Amino acid sequence: MNWDRIEGNWKMLRGQIQQKWGDLTDDDLDRIEGKRVELIGRLQARYGLARDEAERQVDSWTDTLS
Repeated sequence: MNWDRIEGNWKMLRGQIQQKWGDLTDDDLDRIEGKRVELIGRLQARYGLARDEAERQVDSWTDTLS
């Protein structure tokens, strides 16, 4: 699924995101608002991930949505 569609369906996808990354809070998800860069940054902050690992996880998750 392309990121424009994810951004447009953000409210519906929030539950899936919280299942995958349970440490993200509702406030985090409100701030992310479907923005890929914001999601990656929040994953780095919450999980202590390197940027490339956070990007890999996000890309892997988006591949499952197709």
